[in-house]
Amino acid sequence: MFSHLHHRIQRALRRRCCRSASNICAQALQYCKHGEPADVLELVELAVSEPKDTEVLVKLLAAPINPSDINTIQGKYPIKLPLPAIAGNEAVAEVLRVGEKVKQLKPGHRVVVVENALGTWRTHATFAEHQLMCVSDKIDLAAAATLVVNPPTAYRMLKDFVPLAQGDCVIQNGANSAVGQVVHQLCKAWGLKSVGVVRNRPNFEELRTYLRVLGATEVLTEEQLAQTDIFKKALPAPRLALNCVGGKNASDIAKQLAPMGVMATYGGMSRKPVMVSTSALIFKNVSFCGFWITRWMRDHVKTPVREKMFTDLTKLLEQGKLKGVKHEMVPLTEYKAAVAATLDIKGLVGKKYILDMQC
Repeated sequence: MFSHLHHRIQRALRRRCCRSASNICAQALQYCKHGEPADVLELVELAVSEPKDTEVLVKLLAAPINPSDINTIQGKYPIKLPLPAIAGNEAVAEVLRVGEKVKQLKPGHRVVVVENALGTWRTHATFAEHQLMCVSDKIDLAAAATLVVNPPTAYRMLKDFVPLAQGDCVIQNGANSAVGQVVHQLCKAWGLKSVGVVRNRPNFEELRTYLRVLGATEVLTEEQLAQTDIFKKALPAPRLALNCVGGKNASDIAKQLAPMGVMATYGGMSRKPVMVSTSALIFKNVSFCGFWITRWMRDHVKTPVREKMFTDLTKLLEQGKLKGVKHEMVPLTEYKAAVAATLDIKGLVGKKYILDMQC
């Protein structure tokens, strides 16, 4: 009873703070301790300050729920935010007002948040201009909201580890994941062959058809991969393997690598280590690397290579050669159901949940 009364008093104080500090009061998903999102997240009201100097006041339109967001709330991610913290890393927004020293952005511009850990699961916020990037309103809302994490991860792994030429082959596990779907589309756009590996499931043929439409050359189950001779008859041995699973699955796709091939690991859904074959290291001279898009973005702030990457990705989106992953828009107030669905370990559909701030 006391706890319930305490929360009511806190909400009343926040509403009073909103009315006195600003004419805009944001709804935000905040957590004061680490734990399961449905247990620790609370929808609160916070005052939003007017933009000064190089600050930009935005109305957030949509923000995805990524696995890294869940891990951050749980306290399991390398990034630990000061508490209380607002959840969320990605979002698309509309500029409402700008500070007097803002140079590039104007009211009405559509922008995406390009800096990590700013707290995007809220309706309004004031950010620094350099933390935002203007995007075309020709890109649909869901694709814009998910532009900054998954597409750059796929793009950089295809660009940075092995020099690939048209006709070269790439293999990946977790091929129906958000990153996996982008990888297939980029491979198709760039003339690369891509083979996806997924867990077996009742609707496997439906998933295979969907991924082939996106651009996959072939889609195999983990069991089929162990028996396939596709790289001896129909396709060249892969020069690049992308791993987000780990364990035996990672070892199995590494076995398919061509001599001097590279495996890039960007996730570990099985929570099992990557096991490296001694013979692969000695006789095929393959390499094993890790990739974290957060580090890459921090190391390439305001660089030509980052600017080119986003130019390429947005152009592909505008041309219809790249589309957002399967998704479901969920009102901000229904966040508990959305985070619970994201935590569902079945993960067989590859659907991303996006918080809709406009509902």
